[in-house]
Amino acid sequence: MPEAAGSERKPAASRGGAGGIVERLRAVHLEMVDAVLGGDGLDKVAALAADAAGAPVAIVIPRLGAAVAAPAAGEEDLATLRRYVADRVKDRPAQVPPMVGAEVPIMSGDDIVGAVLMLIGPTPPGPEAGDFLHLAAVASLTEVAVEEAKEEVEQNLRGSFLEDLRSRPDLEPREVVRRAGRLGCDLSRGAVVLCAELTTDRPRHVVATIAEDHPGALAQHMDGRVYALLPAVGGDDAPERTLERARRLAERLRQHGTVGLSSFYADPAEFGRAIQEAELVLDVLRQSDAPIAQDIGTGTYRLLFRVLASHPEEVRSFYEDTVAPIVRYDDQYRTDLVGTLESYLDQNCNMNATAAAIYAHRHTVAYRLERVKELTSLDPMLSEDRERLGLGLKAYRIIAPRLPK
Repeated sequence: MPEAAGSERKPAASRGGAGGIVERLRAVHLEMVDAVLGGDGLDKVAALAADAAGAPVAIVIPRLGAAVAAPAAGEEDLATLRRYVADRVKDRPAQVPPMVGAEVPIMSGDDIVGAVLMLIGPTPPGPEAGDFLHLAAVASLTEVAVEEAKEEVEQNLRGSFLEDLRSRPDLEPREVVRRAGRLGCDLSRGAVVLCAELTTDRPRHVVATIAEDHPGALAQHMDGRVYALLPAVGGDDAPERTLERARRLAERLRQHGTVGLSSFYADPAEFGRAIQEAELVLDVLRQSDAPIAQDIGTGTYRLLFRVLASHPEEVRSFYEDTVAPIVRYDDQYRTDLVGTLESYLDQNCNMNATAAAIYAHRHTVAYRLERVKELTSLDPMLSEDRERLGLGLKAYRIIAPRLPK
């Protein structure tokens, strides 16, 4: 293991060294703090430390995704240092890279959040190198605090904006676009909304994945869910391309939980409705089986979700006028008229195929379809009635989570 530079040495100021060293330490410290507060960041801190120590210096802070070196290091070397410090931060066994001559941890309380690393250079470091590494560690912790404060402010702004979209239908479209633009999200050409309920305890990882996969997206974890506005991509084909990209992202995120997507909404005045639609899709997916999960992106379901988000009473009324009687009959008598009807429609109205699919006799299928006709006044044997029944089943699937138990 390399020596943790300066860890067993008293600072220069207490060793009775020349007053010039004390002044130099103070001056370098002030420069580092000015660099952080002035927005020059860790690159400047590393450069100041390297110049003062007389050796290359790297600063790695996994929490910020930061890995910088002065003089600049190659990507392969930085990747090695990233892995090493990441292991140190997570308290995992880690072999010190050969390029590292000394290190000072960046501590936040009792936790290691990163490290300042002195790299082996062509000439030996100066005698006070360890003191300058300690100064760089202190300045780096200030950078962590500054970045986390910025992130907290941005999170509050994103959360406030998304909450306003959810709860304030009176927001002016121009105001929606303006506020989103200040957060780095261009909604002027429309967007798709994503809503995810996670089974992982890593919401920040999910938010970062969204930002990486869909540049310009506005994502935030709030109320136990991750919400994201995915701005339009492409030209005249923006609705199709944005939805396709959103579906790929949703598929990627499904390892972390259940994901609902809205339709593409071009009008910023309707983004609140888009959020409601994404929430509805999520609620249905959470409480439904695999078949609907596969079909939920189809045009008919999308149309129903859009109507449900804006006029829920119309979808509920259609459900009542079609399949509600057989749903209630199944609940009361523990029959399976709904399942039989669904299978009959899935099997292209083939009686024998339906019987095989539900493991019942053909006459049983015929009897159940007759009961469907009696209860709904819609005949599964007639094409027009079949269309209404099929649409009624879809309406039932999307409002089922909100029906009284």
